[in-house]
Amino acid sequence: MTISEEILVNITPQETRVAIVENGALQEVCIERQGSRGIVGNIYKGKVNRVLPGMEAAFVDIGLVKAGFLHVSDIDTGHANGDADPNKQRPVIKELLHEGQILLVQVVKDPIGTKGARLTTSISVPSRYLVYLPNSTMIGISVKIEDEDERERLRSSLAERLIKKRNGGCIVRTAAEGVEEEELHRDINFLCILWDSLVEIAQDMEPGSMVHEDLPLSIRTLRDMVGRETSLVRVDSRETYQKMIEFAQRYIPDLPAQIEHYPGERPLFDLHNIDDEIQRALARQVSLKSGGYLIIDQTEAMTTIDINTGAFVGHQNLEETIFKTNMEASLAIARQLRLRNLGGIIIIDYIDMEHQQHKRQVLKALEKHLDKDPAKTQVCEVSPLGLVEMTRKRTRESLEHVLCETCLTCHGRGSHKTTETVCCEIFREILSEARIYDEAQLLLVMANQDVIDRLLDEEAASLAELETFIKIPVKLQVEAHFSQESYDVVPV
Repeated sequence: MTISEEILVNITPQETRVAIVENGALQEVCIERQGSRGIVGNIYKGKVNRVLPGMEAAFVDIGLVKAGFLHVSDIDTGHANGDADPNKQRPVIKELLHEGQILLVQVVKDPIGTKGARLTTSISVPSRYLVYLPNSTMIGISVKIEDEDERERLRSSLAERLIKKRNGGCIVRTAAEGVEEEELHRDINFLCILWDSLVEIAQDMEPGSMVHEDLPLSIRTLRDMVGRETSLVRVDSRETYQKMIEFAQRYIPDLPAQIEHYPGERPLFDLHNIDDEIQRALARQVSLKSGGYLIIDQTEAMTTIDINTGAFVGHQNLEETIFKTNMEASLAIARQLRLRNLGGIIIIDYIDMEHQQHKRQVLKALEKHLDKDPAKTQVCEVSPLGLVEMTRKRTRESLEHVLCETCLTCHGRGSHKTTETVCCEIFREILSEARIYDEAQLLLVMANQDVIDRLLDEEAASLAELETFIKIPVKLQVEAHFSQESYDVVPV
């Protein structure tokens, strides 16, 4: 099936939103807010605050509220004489860093939750076709460039240029396939000049300063997201449109997609029902066309996905119904992971299948659909418990973390105590207060409307018995701002 891709860019003073639409269906959403721009790719002049030998890591002050986290595996140790030997034992953290040490670091993961930014000293500077690696001699080629002759052409051309230019390596991006040698050399020259200027700037900066900030989302879209399948990039801001045109003319003259300004009165995202799709992507349940559904639960440690047949009963036997539901779920899961930007460990609980062939087909379908995902994924075999374990590279916060916050009522539990439970707690509190304040004239109970209603209805007899037992009258008062779990018992 031929993929037809459009990229929609929605600009407001508060935020930039980018939607990738394939064959009319939303596949990915990126959101960047002016007050909380992501910092992945930014380069800082850092200062080592603490070295933690037990964790083989260090905390580095980069001028943010939370110190960045630098693991020993992210410290470049082999660039002096080429890349490090993978068979050579890596030095321990105490041999590489000490408190107060100044070093250039780059953010590879945004701060997420309580964790600071993940850092690396293996700095890279990207352009349209290449990622320049100033501290390496490696030349890597994108795995999506499959033709061996083309891979060798790219490798030879860049190796020769880098040797003439200086020490350094690069990673060739997918967009470089078929690009003329002259353009690749222009790219590497630009990146080398940029890197030299960053090193010079950093020398005069104080520790904790940002040396280099990555491009805004609207421009990064042209650099990183436009592929061969992209036919159109449509933006609803004339000012941003002009900036994108200027960037494309200067750095990407052969951009495969047409950039178009959208002047319509109807909001751009309404044309493809993007906002409705975003709302659905925040829901816990995802409906399948067959009548089955997914349940997606995101926690700090991992994401779990459960598949259910729901109303789908099929037209043949039960095993065939289960197989078809699982196959449909594989496509939906791949889309939801990308759309919600779920990363880290992901556990998928497919409906149990009897036939080994069905298990293999479902796993193969999942891997096939995940191939379209620009984020790196790895899928394991079905576990003895019938679960599929996989990982997806996480570089920025999920859609839910960007758009939502923890519920102040349930504190992230996703549920709250029943009115019956709260009433029982109130009765225990009344008994406790009556013992402490045995001369009180009155006990005032303040609670949520639903809780008070239950005390006056289903629990009225129990409340009357309690008043008789403690020999103190109880008055009830509704507090509209109280949550269902909140209450107070006050002696008067």
